[in-house]
Amino acid sequence: MKASSDVRSTLTRARVRALRAALLAWFARERRDLPWRRTRDPYAIWISEAMLQQTRVETVVPYFERFLARLPDVGALANAPEDEVLALWSGLGYYSRARSLRRAAQELVTRHGGEFPRTRAGWLALPGVGPYTAGAVLSIAFAASEALVDGNVQRVFARLFGLELQHGSPALAAACWALAAELVPAPGEGHDPGQWNQALMELGARVCTPRAPACASCPLRSECRAQALGRAGELPLPKERRTPIAVELELAGVQHAGRWLLVRRPARGRMAGLLELPTRERAVLGSTRLWPADFPGAIELEEVELARVAHAITHHRIRATLRRATLAGPLPEAGLWATPAQCATLSLTGLTRKVLAGQGGA
Repeated sequence: MKASSDVRSTLTRARVRALRAALLAWFARERRDLPWRRTRDPYAIWISEAMLQQTRVETVVPYFERFLARLPDVGALANAPEDEVLALWSGLGYYSRARSLRRAAQELVTRHGGEFPRTRAGWLALPGVGPYTAGAVLSIAFAASEALVDGNVQRVFARLFGLELQHGSPALAAACWALAAELVPAPGEGHDPGQWNQALMELGARVCTPRAPACASCPLRSECRAQALGRAGELPLPKERRTPIAVELELAGVQHAGRWLLVRRPARGRMAGLLELPTRERAVLGSTRLWPADFPGAIELEEVELARVAHAITHHRIRATLRRATLAGPLPEAGLWATPAQCATLSLTGLTRKVLAGQGGA
């Protein structure tokens, strides 16, 4: 493998111009019509980029549209209760992203008068904002000459430049950031940095895919080192796969007067503060405990099985069984009753929302 400095030395002005021309022409023809691509509003672009991290575009579109309809600007987000923000986010996972968005919005309002930063340092000073998000918002919203690197860009660069480095490794990330900085259009070069960055990500998402890349339709195939070597499917080098953790849960379906019993998760830890059906573990294979070991309060479980649901959270593969149950004692300290209509507006865990959707609620 060539060092990233050696690869960068091959980026002559003529080659950079050729790469940009080919990719941007392809993007102009093939780009998907996505709601956040119809605006230069930094707020909308910021929200979309937060949602798109580790989440499929098709999943994000309806969440993005609902979020913007309810919280259309940074002031609305800053003033929204945390539960409302989490409810709008429920089902996307990685709930720390939603909390960070709200904290950053509050900082933007209180310290910056609702104005968005125009520098990378300004963005990086906000809660939850990293180099990728800073580069994305600055280049797309403000046409700033700022690079970005995500998983798609790493895959494109690993193949395009023949980087024999492990997927997700610090070495590959460093090499790709260096290349991205060389390739992003500078002021006066006649290309929009935001369009270039989006084109790179689009190529990785739709053509230079993890498995079976569509090399025949790639606008950069004549420049691609991996294609020339017949190794497009091998790069970047695979990282060691973590063994999925099997989790079996029992959920208590306690209903009274058309309402479901929900309990709030602890303020710290996984899915902190979200609401869920009373839950206990039946088995956790290969991991330490993730959920409370037993139901809270005086819940009596019946044999009647209401549903079985499969769910996945990062490396955890969950099988959950919902059983009819009754509350034989006082309401648990963290408990509340909610109608199906109310459940739709509450900050539920993704598993709980999935289960209740099958029961005519949430």
